[in-house]
Amino acid sequence: MLDVEHLLMLLNFNLQTKRLELVCNNAGVLFVGATSHLRLNELGNLSLPNPSFRHLVLQTEGFESFAETPIFTIQVTRFKCGGFSIGFVTNHSILDGRSAAEMFENLASICRGEGMKTHELNIDRSCIRARDPPQIKFKHTEYTKLAEATSLASSFTSPIQPPTSTTLTGLLPDHEFRMFSFNPDMIRCLKEKAMTKCSSFEAIVAHIWRARTKAIFDNLDEISSVLFAVDIRSRMSPPLPQGFSGNAVITASASAKVADLGEKPFSFCVEMVKEAIERVTDEYVRSGIDWLEVYKGMPSTLNGNFFLSAWWKLPFYELDFGYGKPLYGGPVAGGMGEFVLLLSSGNDMGKRGGVNVWIALEKDKMERFSCHVFEI
Repeated sequence: MLDVEHLLMLLNFNLQTKRLELVCNNAGVLFVGATSHLRLNELGNLSLPNPSFRHLVLQTEGFESFAETPIFTIQVTRFKCGGFSIGFVTNHSILDGRSAAEMFENLASICRGEGMKTHELNIDRSCIRARDPPQIKFKHTEYTKLAEATSLASSFTSPIQPPTSTTLTGLLPDHEFRMFSFNPDMIRCLKEKAMTKCSSFEAIVAHIWRARTKAIFDNLDEISSVLFAVDIRSRMSPPLPQGFSGNAVITASASAKVADLGEKPFSFCVEMVKEAIERVTDEYVRSGIDWLEVYKGMPSTLNGNFFLSAWWKLPFYELDFGYGKPLYGGPVAGGMGEFVLLLSSGNDMGKRGGVNVWIALEKDKMERFSCHVFEI
């Protein structure tokens, strides 16, 4: 049963400037109250991304035009056991992970009767707009020109379909989904194996990139790439203002020959990832923004490349809407084979500091990946 209150915050496409505009109409967001005849424990393992969760968020498909499509939806679902879920759908054009997390924290604080947690809010996007004229100074191979990618299928060119299956195999029939857990000791071993000072993120990205490359590439002369988002707030000159709320991330990528990733020491993979992050300077970011303005590109996740999305440091497991912390706080399982998710190990104190890797691969390649991923 659904009770829908039509309150929409929308995006509009300005034909003159050819840019998206946020329609500030004070109309609120699309909110749904739902009830389920199931108990929470009937959904399966609540500690993992679950295809059943797709029914717990209000999808934005089915609207007649882009101008009518909401950019933010909330669905509260009550279960037979008395538990409930809160599902959000947001638009990455408006909020990146950090901004969305801050918004959810404020919303949770208001629900607890404690008011806004963050009082400093800066929504001026002019600090990251494209330059006129554009000044593209780098190749930006992390992106593919939209004109060249429209005939190719990826999660960036194909809209996510509404839920039609409650099984993972129904989302990607030829793929297998698995979660691989890395505890703090395993991450420490990876950092020691790197033979250079590196962050946990850099070590994990390098390790997953190497293992996945070994699993899916047969031609040693091919190029394998890993892409990931980098927060640009502190990398700009001057830094973005305190309290900036928006999409302040840019795609970075590391690329190498398949043979090099397999034969050279792990330190090589780590250095490639570190160099990709270090490239993200103020000038590189501004060049990338100009490139995207000119070519309207998308991340290059084609030809076996993949995008690693890090959710593990986002405080979703700390959200308390007045009823305690959640059993699960994270993304809904989707049919996106070229995405790898880094997820929090949850509220289990024994696993704090660890990370869960959620990945989808074709079944034979998953077996190969499973062999390589624990080569630590």
